[in-house]
Amino acid sequence: MYDTTRERLIHLHHCRGIGWKSIARLLHADPSLASIFHLSSQQLQRLLPIPQKHFTAFFHDLHCHKLKRMIKTYEEQNIHIVTIKDDGYPEWLKHIYDPPWVLYAKGNVALLKRKKIISVVGTRTPTRQGIAAMHIVLPPLIQNGWVVVSGLAKGIDAEAHRLCLRHHGETIAVIAGGLHYIYPPENESLFRQLVTTQLIISEYPPFVRPQTWHFPMRNRIISGLSLGTLVVQAKERSGSLITAHFALQQGREVFAIPGDITTKEALGTNRLIQQGAKLILSSEDIEEEFRHLFT
Repeated sequence: MYDTTRERLIHLHHCRGIGWKSIARLLHADPSLASIFHLSSQQLQRLLPIPQKHFTAFFHDLHCHKLKRMIKTYEEQNIHIVTIKDDGYPEWLKHIYDPPWVLYAKGNVALLKRKKIISVVGTRTPTRQGIAAMHIVLPPLIQNGWVVVSGLAKGIDAEAHRLCLRHHGETIAVIAGGLHYIYPPENESLFRQLVTTQLIISEYPPFVRPQTWHFPMRNRIISGLSLGTLVVQAKERSGSLITAHFALQQGREVFAIPGDITTKEALGTNRLIQQGAKLILSSEDIEEEFRHLFT
């Protein structure tokens, strides 16, 4: 059905009923994936301890030629597919515990191979002080060649992307659904700008609608692409703190901008600093952490 491991992996990634762990099991059983398409239902069930309903959907899709034709249409839509088997797969991301097997990308895929990458995250409802602090810290990094990764969410994420555009820098947006779905809808104009001159990526095939549980999982990619994560403002139960925790698990640096202790949007960032995140007052505070890597 397919000539290469790469093609087989992409097909598996489109099959319903299986996820990251199931694909890991199949790769462990046969790193080339060549035999998977020839195994009987009973043989595959022994490899994959998943519910029968999920297995039925998976086995159908595994042998679905319509799926193969659909994957071929992505090129016409300017959608790039980058698998963990490809040279174009981002180096930092490859080393996290659960790297995405496949990335779907629109825009400048060369950004995935940049070395100086920082993720910037924060609340969807930043204060004026938070935005002002961001405007002090981020532009010098952008002008010094740092690629900014964020999640295209309202608030801090969107502002991080816009600052990159304004200062003629480079930015990557990691979204929580497929590339056919723009979320949140109010960022459609920004989405269109990014796919034209920057890069938008997802670990989900283009037709997959964003689900609630996709968002925290997306955060591991934001931190995993980067040398470090800067949290600009975050409430105590902010999703941005999930990104910071992923960064710690991945052995990456965590930075936070301090804020007014009477402001709820700063409670999460202040707590991060209390727990050991590096307090950031200027771009130089971030640059000095990585100077040894680039001199």
